[in-house]
Formats: sequence, structure tokens, C-alpha cells
Amino acid sequence: MNTSIPARRSLLRWGGAALAAPALSACGQTVGAARTTRQEPTRRGQKVTLTFWTWVPMQKTVDLWNRTHPDVQVRMQTIPQNVQGGYQKMYAALAAGNPPDLAQVEYHELPAFMLVNGLTDLSAYGADALRGRYAPWQWEQGVFGGRVHTIPQASGPMGLFYRRDLFGKFGIETPATWAEFEHAARVVKSRGNGARLCAFAPNQPTWFAAMCWQRGARWVRTQGDTWIVDMNDDRSREVAEYWERMVRDDLVIVEPDMSNAWYRQVQTGQIVAWVGPQWGDALLRGNAPGTTGKWRVAPLPQWKAGQNASANWGGSSTAVLQGSRHPREALRFAHWLNTDRRAIDRNVAAGYGWPAATGVFRGSALDRPDPFFGGQRYNDVFIASDRAIDTSWKWSPTTDADFAHLGDAFGAAMAGDATLTSSLADAQKRTVDDLLAKGLKARSAR
Repeated sequence: MNTSIPARRSLLRWGGAALAAPALSACGQTVGAARTTRQEPTRRGQKVTLTFWTWVPMQKTVDLWNRTHPDVQVRMQTIPQNVQGGYQKMYAALAAGNPPDLAQVEYHELPAFMLVNGLTDLSAYGADALRGRYAPWQWEQGVFGGRVHTIPQASGPMGLFYRRDLFGKFGIETPATWAEFEHAARVVKSRGNGARLCAFAPNQPTWFAAMCWQRGARWVRTQGDTWIVDMNDDRSREVAEYWERMVRDDLVIVEPDMSNAWYRQVQTGQIVAWVGPQWGDALLRGNAPGTTGKWRVAPLPQWKAGQNASANWGGSSTAVLQGSRHPREALRFAHWLNTDRRAIDRNVAAGYGWPAATGVFRGSALDRPDPFFGGQRYNDVFIASDRAIDTSWKWSPTTDADFAHLGDAFGAAMAGDATLTSSLADAQKRTVDDLLAKGLKARSAR
């Protein structure tokens, strides 16, 4: 049962849209809007213990903190990844009044947490002074109503991972445009003995969103206090038509990525390339060790020659959840976790992603040639990619549901019951309905 909460007197605004209308929790339970964080008094010599929920295996980083900060100890608990159960667990803990002090929350999920009053106002504890230590666009992901509510953790600038040895075998040049990418796919189909250039993963609407992001689409925007949903725009339809043609012409393997079957095809060379995020390096390295030295990374293909547009897939913040009794100490840990060089090196090794902190790349574990990528300083590609991301992209407070609708529609399209382009119109209508159900003003752009 979804129960609404009376609107707060002072509406928080993000991108011009009110985020604090009648708010509904994702787990179907009301989270009390009146509950606010209170800093518990601490005495000299008193040890504070914080609980931190994350799906990234950062225990070595937490151990380092605990060795060097005896006054504030952190207990890390591994939870299911994001929509696989992690967020449901967080919302349930918020509703029950016993949330962890800190939790990993993806950027696209933050508006939903704001709707249930789930994040601590960190500006009250001095967070604004930390702004200059982080990439501006990532910092802004956690700013609502001019107040800071999370500390940026990491992102996923996009690039093209490809098998250089197989490109050479098939006589393929590294594609600089999506037209060249399609041509390469046709070459692989004709010469690859069953191999395909890449897979199309109908289970990854987040990946598809990144493709539309690069093309210049804007799925949500605001006008006054109204959310405008524009998933069925011309640019998104162009992206959908492109991948629909790739599927129809049997130029790609239709396969959920990061699945056992997908990893097997990567290992055996049946999949020759992957349009993926920087954090995908750890997945390839860990699941296809027999291909060491054969991979390289190139920039994303462009829609027009000479363009320089990229996008982001993924990205998380370290949030202090509403209800922590030690928000000041939690903020201190969150900032250290995401800016200390020793911490970042350990986080990167754990598959953390592209650091949100500025000025930490040079001299870090990311800043070196990598044998898996044939000695390439492949992260230089992601430096450029990160700078080419259009930072005006926004997320709606119902992004999880948006992705679920799109994933369902993509599944139907792969079964022949719909098309990728019709999926966009269907998802747009459902997204508007979801926003309205949250008590927010919303309409379709077209």
C-alpha cells in the first residue's frame, strides 16, 4: 500500500521541479517527513561506530580507515546491488527508523530518496566547503534546493573496449563513427565464423539511456513545478532505430551482458567489442584472463565525424541516510573514502568506478600502462570521455520504474511483440503515470 505524506512547507527544488510533493516510498511504506537527523553529542575519547552499506567490496578500504581513525570505526555490510534488492533494504530501514549511517546510492536514485526524506542535509555539517574537491557535474547530482545531500563517489564515462587482435584479423579499423561501427559489425558477421562485433543487451536500459545521452537526448526536464518526459524524442528514436537494425540484420548477439553466457562469448572471441563504462575494465580483466594483452580502448564512436560527445553509465554517491546519529562523523568518513589516494587505489581495485574526486588521477593506480590492455594507458581515453559528457542530463524521481518499463518493452521487442522505437513511447507514457502517482505534476513532451 502506498501512503502519501503531506507536502513539506518548504519545497526542495531540483532543476526547477518540486521534489517534495506528497512523497511515496519505493517499498510501499511511509517514511516520516518530520524525522530529521540529530547529531548525537560525543565526549572526548568516545568511540563512534558507523554502519556503511555498499555492494562494492571495499572492506580493505574500510580496514585502512579503521586502523588510522580509532575514534570513528566503520562496520561495512555488503548488500545486494541497487535494484536487485539493495534499495528495497534501504527504504525498509528508513521506514523502520533504523537505517545505516551511510549507504551507496546511485546518482539516478537520489531524487527518489529525496521524495521519502531519506537523505541528510550535509550542508548543515559543513559539506559545502568540500565542493572544490569533486567533479562539478557529479557534485551537483547530490545538491537539492541548494543544499548538499550526498558526497560523490564515482561515475562511468563510456568508451569502446575492443579486441585489437581480432580487429586486425578481420581487417577492421577502429570505428570513429556509428556508421563505421555498423560497417565493422557487417565485416565481423561475414568473416568471423559465427562471431559478432558486440551484443545488444535488452536487460540494460541504463546502457541504452547512455546511448541516448550521447546522442543529445534529454529524457526529463522541468518547467516550473512540472516534470516534462521526453523519452520518445527524435534523437532517442534514432538510437533505437540504429540498434533495431543491428538486431534485425543479425549483426549483434542478443544477450544480457555481464551474464555467464556473455562472459563465455567474451572469453572465446565470439564477442569482439563492448561499448561500456570505465568500470568495465575490471569485469573484462576478471572474467576473461585468457585474453590478456589482446584488448584496447578507444573513444565512443560519434554520430557525426569530428564530434566529441560522450556519456555516463552508472555512478554512485556515498549518502548519509536520514536518521544517522553521527552525521558529522559520517560526512568525515564519506569525504575520506572518496578523496584519500590510498583509499581510491583500494576502491579502484575493488571495481569502484571512475573517481569523482578531482586531482587524484595522476599517480594513482589508474595512471599507468596496463598489461591486460597491451600496455596501453587506456584510462587516458576515459579522462577525455569524462570531459566530453554533457552534464545537463537529469534523472526523474521514478528512474527505477522508468528503467523497468523500458526493460519490459525491450524484452517484448526482442520477442517480436513490439519494436525498440515503440518501446520509447510506451515507457514515456508509463513514466508520466508514475510521476503523477507520486503526487507530482507531469506531462509528456509530445
